[in-house]
Order: sequence, then structure tokens, then C-alpha cells
Amino acid sequence: QVQLVESGGGLVQAGGSLRLSCTASGRTLSNNAMGWFRQAPGKEREFVASINWIGHITRYADSVKGRFTISRDNAKNTLYLQMNSLKPENTAVYYCAARSSGLTTTAMNRVDYYYWGQGTQVTVSP
Repeated sequence: QVQLVESGGGLVQAGGSLRLSCTASGRTLSNNAMGWFRQAPGKEREFVASINWIGHITRYADSVKGRFTISRDNAKNTLYLQMNSLKPENTAVYYCAARSSGLTTTAMNRVDYYYWGQGTQVTVSP
């Protein structure tokens, strides 16, 4: 059974930075595309970024392009999200997700992801 555990969330002032990590256990996810989603209070969970299995193809939501960077270290079975120039509207619970084994390409829809973490809270103060 695959488990995804996010870390790195917290409280930061607007304009600041945070780096989220997502470590997988249970088995390697080096053949799975992965992604980050977020859910703000009262809103649907939305796509943030995704990365293919080897890490050279990435996709971003328009709202985070140029500020967020997704990356992965397959040797460590870990996914990252570097978030810079944070805004109050970025406040949400951030979730990492992985596609099923063998699905190596990026995806932007929740239904395309099979494994999910429990989420980490990111709060950006004005």
C-alpha cells in the first residue's frame, strides 16, 4: 500500500516562500506521474502543478505559473513544491497525489490520480 505524507506547510507572510515535500512509502513511485492540488475553505480541490515520471515535463495552473516550481527526486521517492511570492489567496490545504503505476504523463484532473496524501496547511497572511 502506498502512503504519501506531505510536510513543509505553515504560516508565512505575503511575499514569502515555502517548500512543500511529499514522501512516498510502500513502494517506489518512479514510474508514476505526480501532482499537487489544493483546497481552500468552501472551495473545490483544484489543480496546482504536475510532473511526469522522470521530472522533465511539468504543468502548472495559470494562477501559479512563474511563482511555483514542482520537482521530484526519484532516488528519495519525494515530490517537492517550491512556492515563492506567496499571496493570501494561496491559503489552502495542499495535497500531493500520484497517478497509478505506469501512468507516466502529467494530468490536471483529480480523477486522474489514484494515491493521495492527507494534506498540509499553508496559510499566507496579508
